[in-house]
Amino acid sequence: MYNLEIGSGTKWRGRRKLLTPAFHFSILDEFIPTFQEQSSVLISKLQSLVHEPWVDVVPLITACTLDIICQTAMGVNIDAQSGRNTEYVRAVNEIEEAFMYRVLRPWLYPDFIFKWTAYGRSYDANIRLVKELTRKVLKEKKGRHRVEVDTFMFGGHETTAMSLSWTLYCLGHNPEIQQKVQEELDDIFGSVIDRNIVREDLTKMKYLECVIKESLRLYPVIPFIGRECNEPFRVLGHTVPAGSLCLILICELHLDPESFPEPEKFIPERFLPENRVGRHPYAYVPFSAGPRNCIGQKFAMIEEKIVLANILKKFRVTSLDPKDKVITTPNLTTKNVKPLRLRFEPRKI
Repeated sequence: MYNLEIGSGTKWRGRRKLLTPAFHFSILDEFIPTFQEQSSVLISKLQSLVHEPWVDVVPLITACTLDIICQTAMGVNIDAQSGRNTEYVRAVNEIEEAFMYRVLRPWLYPDFIFKWTAYGRSYDANIRLVKELTRKVLKEKKGRHRVEVDTFMFGGHETTAMSLSWTLYCLGHNPEIQQKVQEELDDIFGSVIDRNIVREDLTKMKYLECVIKESLRLYPVIPFIGRECNEPFRVLGHTVPAGSLCLILICELHLDPESFPEPEKFIPERFLPENRVGRHPYAYVPFSAGPRNCIGQKFAMIEEKIVLANILKKFRVTSLDPKDKVITTPNLTTKNVKPLRLRFEPRKI
């Protein structure tokens, strides 16, 4: 499947140039009502669960972000939050599982070997299911690139869902930071907490943005990125030949104490303008960097601000799992092995 994530050459540059204007701020503003609408559905779900001892927040938020990306990328509401289209969610999860199974076993790289394995057969079947969904949805919609819609469907809901989930987890372990975010939101919305969020509100959510960025530092949703060397280069006295695949471990890069003192601590103030001075521009790359950076990072930041603001206006969040008990697994996204257990309590305002 050709797409923006793995394409190259003239075709990749043409697609990138064609699609970049779709993520201009003036276009993104049109999506704000959708972010608001779907986050309101999520809030209703959470309100029905306030008496539960804990909630696994990941599947709830994943359904929300899936509804958002389908409505914005394809103009269709698939009602994932109402329990519909669970087959699509299952297929995406199994595609990811099969992909990582193959990545960790080089002898399965040749297609003619992989396709005969159980994972290979599952992978092919699930790819067909996902393509069929987008084909059906886009049948009457002209002028859209289906392969790029597939890319946005994959990359535009699960990455954002995991970022939102990890941010809530971090806030649940840091009540004083959560309180600062809620004070910022109270200053913005006053007593009218139920009004819809507009562009002007987003620009005032400065501390919330720092919180999101710090969460992405500790829990980058994409744990590593790969680059192929176009020419040989020397590093630490060794020559890396052209054609080599280099993996950049974002999860380790973000824990460099030279760039981030006390790197294990959750300190959103690291991302205040005055504290970013002098930091290497590639010390923090949750959305990758350079010409192949994430084309949808502005989309994701606006979406996350709106979803988190709506949650934190209404609830106090508590994380129930100690940090040393939360185990992440290397995958296409940084996921927790067990349910991410949070408690949501209505705020007293």
